[in-house]
Parts: sequence; structure tokens; C-alpha cells
Amino acid sequence: MHVEAASSRVDSAEALSRLAAGAHRLRNGIAAMGWAEFRKLRHDNLDIATRSVQPLLWLFVFGTALRRNRALAGGFHDYRAYLAPGVMAQAALFIAIFFGLAVIWERDVGQLQRLLATPVPRLAIVLGKATGAGVRALAQAIVLFALIAITGISIRWTVGGVVGTLVLLVLATGGFACLSMILASLVRTRERFMGIGQMVMMPLFFASSALYPLSIMPRWLGILARGNPLTYEVHGMRQLLLGVTAGGTLWVDFLFVTVFLAVAAGIAAKAYPRAIL
Repeated sequence: MHVEAASSRVDSAEALSRLAAGAHRLRNGIAAMGWAEFRKLRHDNLDIATRSVQPLLWLFVFGTALRRNRALAGGFHDYRAYLAPGVMAQAALFIAIFFGLAVIWERDVGQLQRLLATPVPRLAIVLGKATGAGVRALAQAIVLFALIAITGISIRWTVGGVVGTLVLLVLATGGFACLSMILASLVRTRERFMGIGQMVMMPLFFASSALYPLSIMPRWLGILARGNPLTYEVHGMRQLLLGVTAGGTLWVDFLFVTVFLAVAAGIAAKAYPRAIL
């Protein structure tokens, strides 16, 4: 009995040791991949500037034109403020969806094959790249926050609201980046990926609450929007920045987005090796 108990303790200790070693490799892999993506961003400041043009047009042209439209703003007094979280999420979505292009490019130049030959866990590779997308979305969000402050658009400037918004933005962007990597594992050329990316991105954007509240949508579109991660991302951001809620709760928004990231990352890690075939 004593021998069996001792053997069981040894087996448990070995299992915990292997688990800790695996978690350590995963953490280091995510950090390494995330840092590599951050270094790319440091040397490509123009990318943030050019990607900021489209959300600024949405916010300051489209938003200003409909500034007094209280129906589109869900009863809020300024449509620009109502639109700001949706525009921020949309800009991050554009970054994330086309992140899969990098996977196809890495395959074409042979970098992906070398990366998969390393001992870095595939989940770490996927989450590291998702972290890179989150860093790019974070940088762009900071630019948008600065312009919102300069132009005097009325949002609630609280530390918890801004930090919570950025956390939710990074989580959702990581999830959409993983979705993009899944798509990249299924196509052979960048041109085909661009077409599929547009086909996925535009329905995600318009079948969400980014531009208008769920209450004014037709029933069928409202049902689709309630299954869309972008809807929960935008709803949470509006609640944090404006205090506007469409009946949902903040913890549900965070939970939905986190589960979306976890599921998408798991599928992407399984599908990622197919990108080299």
C-alpha cells in the first residue's frame, strides 16, 4: 500500500511537472511571437496612420452627417459618440481579418515551415500572432482616443472605462485574428484570401450593433447580430465609454468575447499546419 501511494505521488508530481513545463513553453512562445509582431509595428508606423483614415471617415464624416439622428444613436444625444466604439471595433476587425495574409506570405517564403519545425507549441504561435494583432489594434485605438479627446466628442473619460474598453478590444481582435488564420489555412493564394476576407468581414460588420442599435433591426438580422462576437464587443465598449446598454450585461460581453477567442485559437492551432500543405 505504501509503495502504491508513493508511486501515485511520484506520477502526480511528474504530471504536474510536465504541465508546468508545457505552460512555461506556451507562455514563452506567446511572448516571443508577440514581441516579434511588436517589433514589426515599431518599424511600420505608416501602417497605423494609413489604417486610421477609414475609421476617421466613418466617425467624422458619416457620424457628423447623422449627428442629431437619435434613432440611429439609440436615443443618445450625439451619434458621433455612439458611433465611436463601433468605429474602433471595426478598425480593429479590419486589422485582424487580414492578419491571415501574413500566414500565406510566410508559407510562400518558407518561413512558416521553419516556424512549425521549432519546439514552440502551435497554440503559442497562434496566440502570439493574435497578440500582435491586438497590439496593432491597441495602437490604433489610442490614436482614435486622442482624436476623440481633441474634437470634444462626449464620452466618459474614466480610467476603468478606457482600460476595460482596451482589454475588450484586444480580446476580440485576437479572436478575429485567429478566425483569419483559420481562413488562411484553407486557401492557397493571397488573392483568394482577400475575396474570402471581404466576404466574411462585411457581414460581421453590418450584422452587428456597430452602426445602429439592435432594436431597429428586422427580426432576422437581430437574431444574426446576437450571435456575432462583434456585437458583444461593441456593446461592452459602449457601456464602458457611454453608459449605454441595450439590455445586456458587461460580464456577459467579456465572457462571450473570451470564449470566442479561446475557441477560435484552439481551432486555429489545429488548422495551422494545414497552411503549409
